[in-house]
Amino acid sequence: MPPQPGSGGAEVLSVERLGKRYGATVAVDGVSFAVGRREIVGLLGPNGAGKTTILNMILGVLEPSSGAIRIEGIDLAARRSRAIAHTNFAAVYAPLPGNLTVWQNLRIFGLIYGVRGLAARIDTLLDQFDLRPFRNVKCGVLSSGEQTRASLAKAMLNRPRLLLLDEPTASLDPATARDIRAKIREFAGQGTGGVLWTSHNMYEVTEVCDRVLFLSRGNILLAGNPKTLPADHGKTTLEELFITVAREPLTLGIQ
Repeated sequence: MPPQPGSGGAEVLSVERLGKRYGATVAVDGVSFAVGRREIVGLLGPNGAGKTTILNMILGVLEPSSGAIRIEGIDLAARRSRAIAHTNFAAVYAPLPGNLTVWQNLRIFGLIYGVRGLAARIDTLLDQFDLRPFRNVKCGVLSSGEQTRASLAKAMLNRPRLLLLDEPTASLDPATARDIRAKIREFAGQGTGGVLWTSHNMYEVTEVCDRVLFLSRGNILLAGNPKTLPADHGKTTLEELFITVAREPLTLGIQ
C-alpha cells in the first residue's frame, strides 16, 4: 500500500507506481506516494537514490517509463500544461539569471506563468521575502541567502498548489536557513498547497517535515513521522536512520 498523505485534506500530488529506466538500469522502481494539502513531505535518501529523478518526472522534465502522476487530480501525461500550472520549483543549483535584477526576473517569470495582477503580486512577494532593498539589484551579485529568497519568491509567483524544493537551504548559514524554513512552513500553513522537499540536513527535516519517505535504490524503504520513525526502527536520531538506509538497508529487516 502506498504511503498515505497526512491529515491536511485532499491530495495535491498523487504518484502511482512511478518508474524510470535507462536501458537495464532502474533509477526509480515503481514508487507510490502522495502529498496532502498543508503537508510538507521530505523525500530523503543518499545520492543516487532517485530523489531528483522523481522531482524531474513530477516537473515534466523527464518522461516516466511507467506509472502515473496527478497534480490536483490532473493527469500529468494527458494534460501536462494544466497540471504543471499548479506547480513550481526552487533549488540552490538552479539560481535565477544573474544578469537580470530581482524585479526583472520576477516580471519575466510572472509573464511566463501568466500571473494575473502581476505588478501587485511582485510587490507582495518583495515584501514577503524581504527583497524590496534588492528590487533593482542583479541576482548574480546577491548573497546565497538573498538568491534563495529570490528563487522562492519566483516559485511563489503563480501561487502553486504543489511546491517542489530540492535542497532549498543547502550552503545557507543557520539563521538564514531558519528564516527560509519559516517561510515554507507559512506557505504550507495557508491550506491551499503542499510541499515535497529533499534535504540531507536531518535536523532541518525533523523540524520542518510532517512526514518523510526514505528512498533506497529507487524504492521507498521507509515512511512515517520524522520525530517517531527513528525509534520505530531502533535508532536514536533521524540522521542515524538515514545512515543506516544509505549503508545498511538490509539491517532494517524490510528489503
